[in-house]
Amino acid sequence: MCKKIALFVAEVAGIIGFALVDCERTFSTVLWKTNLTLDNFQKNAGPKINSYVHKPVDNFVDNLLISHLLCTDKITLEGKSELNIKLVVVGKLKEKYFKQGIAEYAKRLSRFCKFQIIEVPDEKAPESLSQAEMDDVMAKEGSRILAKIKDREYVYALAILGKERSSEAFAKEIADLTTYGHSDITFVIGGSLGLSKEVLDRADTQISFGKFTLPHQLMRLVLTEQIYRAFMINEGSPYHK
Repeated sequence: MCKKIALFVAEVAGIIGFALVDCERTFSTVLWKTNLTLDNFQKNAGPKINSYVHKPVDNFVDNLLISHLLCTDKITLEGKSELNIKLVVVGKLKEKYFKQGIAEYAKRLSRFCKFQIIEVPDEKAPESLSQAEMDDVMAKEGSRILAKIKDREYVYALAILGKERSSEAFAKEIADLTTYGHSDITFVIGGSLGLSKEVLDRADTQISFGKFTLPHQLMRLVLTEQIYRAFMINEGSPYHK
């Protein structure tokens, strides 16, 4: 009976094009609860599945196809998955005032997700470097970063040439990612020279906070606050005015 209901939901959802997020969340929940496989869904839903492509915020999520609705992450009846948000950063944070600010937002985030910051050692180098030497430093730091990232993680790389977002657009991205099965989201902040090509290639999207040059230590605080703000926006909280 449950599988018949799931197939009925699949057919109806295919007809209306999965227009409503709430419908999509319910649909993914039903599929997981009934152990309905993608093959069975494709067989019964027919060609409608092939015409569905999700376009939520911008092209960074264009690859969130129907397969993400059928992820293996456990989803509760309310449609929420266990969410892990991680920052992988280069170098140790020494300034006490930055630590205090990050700790405050990390505490606030604890009711929304498991939040953690992983520091990897920076590569010691002289002030003046050739391009080859800079590439070598970034490659070594990059390999340390990649060692902390698992295949299942959705990765944001902070890069000056990345896409700028408003706080509202960023909040919607986070909501869309969690809705479509991404329960592990990782943000990467490189060292003073930036991120290696290998890290940028691994990233699912690049994000920029503008053309200002900011200390990387300060960016940890700014990013942590923006992640918290995203949850406040999605909750409809007056925190974001």
